[in-house]
Amino acid sequence: MRLPLLALLARGPAHGYELKQDLEQLLGSAYPQPNVGQIYVTLGRLEKQGLIEGEEVEQSSRPNKKIYHLTDTGRAALRAWFAEPEDEPRVRDEFFMKLALAPQTGLADQLALINKQRRQYLNTMRGLSRLAAAENRDNRIAHLLIEGAMLHLQADLDWLERCQEELEEPE
Repeated sequence: MRLPLLALLARGPAHGYELKQDLEQLLGSAYPQPNVGQIYVTLGRLEKQGLIEGEEVEQSSRPNKKIYHLTDTGRAALRAWFAEPEDEPRVRDEFFMKLALAPQTGLADQLALINKQRRQYLNTMRGLSRLAAAENRDNRIAHLLIEGAMLHLQADLDWLERCQEELEEPE
């Protein structure tokens, strides 16, 4: 959450609720929506780290609000984030750990695990398809997010098929 908030502040100053709305509008309903409390806690941490600065703004009929802006240090951190490619291979996959350890425990059948996981992925795929149909067509970012998630799910389904083929094969 830290770096996406910094990225939003690179456009200009904003308060926490504005940042929450900007994230929701940008990413659509497919992305898990952060709560405003999480946003403000993160903003407090970013301010302590010197990546942003906050300024109290008086409001006549409401409580004061705090407007945040990016510091030079924050802009440098954001540039470094954009410069680094993401390198997260899925070798630390929780499902794979279950699959690998099931025979040693005698508590779960590998093929049953695969079938249960397949059903989960297919249900998630159906949910994403409904989201894609309901999402505003003008929000290209949200559609790309949904499409990316669906492509990852399809790859996961293909991988489950491969696991099943390998495990059904006699040694």
